[in-house]
Amino acid sequence: MEMIEDKIREALKKVIDPELGVSIVELGLIYDIRYEDGEAEVEMTLTSPGCPLAPVIDKMVREAMKDVPEVKNVTIDLVWDPPWSKDAMSEELRAELGLD
Repeated sequence: MEMIEDKIREALKKVIDPELGVSIVELGLIYDIRYEDGEAEVEMTLTSPGCPLAPVIDKMVREAMKDVPEVKNVTIDLVWDPPWSKDAMSEELRAELGLD
């Protein structure tokens, strides 16, 4: 299963936050990925609960799953706890943005 979850994570790296222009994985928006028998579950958050682009990001995540042939169905669990913060960003992105 872990190999497929890694494939899913790689596919999600191609999803670019439309406002920030950065991968949602590098932003730390992906909290968990689970896969079993063709079913993928992505637990994620957004940078703010009132994000007007939530439907766009949802669609982009679903589109990215098409790059993983093992995934037949995807469920996106949008969660707000823990709330997103810049500390969730990858070290590389924080350094690139001068936030370290």
